[in-house]
Amino acid sequence: MKKFSVLVFVLSLASFTFAADDVVSAIHGTISKIDKEGKTIAIKTADGTDHTLHWGKNTVVRGTRAADAAAKDSWHGLKEGTEVVAHATKRGADDTVVEVDRIGDDGLKKTEGTIKEIDRAGKKLVIKTDDGTEHTFKLTEHATKDAGKDLGEGAEKGAKVAVYSTEDAGKKVAHFFEKL
Repeated sequence: MKKFSVLVFVLSLASFTFAADDVVSAIHGTISKIDKEGKTIAIKTADGTDHTLHWGKNTVVRGTRAADAAAKDSWHGLKEGTEVVAHATKRGADDTVVEVDRIGDDGLKKTEGTIKEIDRAGKKLVIKTDDGTEHTFKLTEHATKDAGKDLGEGAEKGAKVAVYSTEDAGKKVAHFFEKL
């Protein structure tokens, strides 16, 4: 019985460790360096911080054109100076990028407004722009869990935000949003 208890304890610690690795954070900024040999990308945020992220074979890159992806000085169509939102997780000592979304052109579109309604459980966000237009977004899994953390508990409704989205079958899908 004692061996069984120890085994359950060890397995619960292991599952806790793996669960902690699955926490994803969003980093919005501009690519300051791409190191293909080292498989890293550095992203400089608005506050001047450089975040170095490792990528792997399962890293997803969205919003790039095929012609850009073929360029010698790019990584999947991303170059130094490209504005992106990177979704990263801690894997051991490394920050590993899970997904990189390009902003602008063929990538994520930016919409600014005030939050009218947010339902994380229902994966729905409604904002009202300055001209009075309401925009409804379906939240991705990343946006549901991570985006808007900077808004503060209970302060979400009425907050000014920038929403970064795509369209899928005529519906707006928010991949990331942040406080303005």
